[in-house]
Amino acid sequence: MDATGVRQLAEQIMEYVTTEQFKHNDRLPPERVLAQRFGVTRGELRKGLAELEKDGLIWRHVGRGTFIGARPVLNLADATYLGELASPAQVIAARLVIEPELARLAALYGTRADFDEIQACSSRCRAANDWRIYEAWDNNLHHAIAKATHNKLLIYLFDILNVVRRSTVWGQPRTSRKPHTDHRSFAEHDAICAAILARDGQVASLRMRDHMVSVRERVLPAISG
Repeated sequence: MDATGVRQLAEQIMEYVTTEQFKHNDRLPPERVLAQRFGVTRGELRKGLAELEKDGLIWRHVGRGTFIGARPVLNLADATYLGELASPAQVIAARLVIEPELARLAALYGTRADFDEIQACSSRCRAANDWRIYEAWDNNLHHAIAKATHNKLLIYLFDILNVVRRSTVWGQPRTSRKPHTDHRSFAEHDAICAAILARDGQVASLRMRDHMVSVRERVLPAISG
């Protein structure tokens, strides 16, 4: 199977995930079942799964199976427990405290390689042809910003918050298959990235705060409504 075939298989798997409404950290059926479903060998299936894992859409654990979402830094029981404790409003409040400072520090301490990764993630958000793919690259973008701080403790705290965020049941309705070209987060991401690349920590912090407020305004009314 060539690279095009692998990508097509990966897209078919994600269509199946969407259709079957798997949630974050849900386990997929065994490889033999998936291979039969898609009419491929288990070796070919693993190539498709590896493509999705590279994009942060799934993670695999030898002996336990394949799970939806990025690999958690906590075990699944802890992730579920913390997700049940936090409401969407609490998650966004915590992000408003932490992420503007991460953006400020990323502008100050990020390397050229960090900046390239941040830009690449932002571009992949725009190119996403499915909401799940967009959400995975949005997650990668925010993680890349945290990683650019080069502060291991803050990165760990961000990872914990991110696990809780992705484990929380948001119930946000989607009225389209993918984000529209004028999706507000695109311009907000651009503004954050531009400030970080300009090494303007103060503006980067402000733009990240603007983004978090925008997310709050869009998400919370949809949930409460």
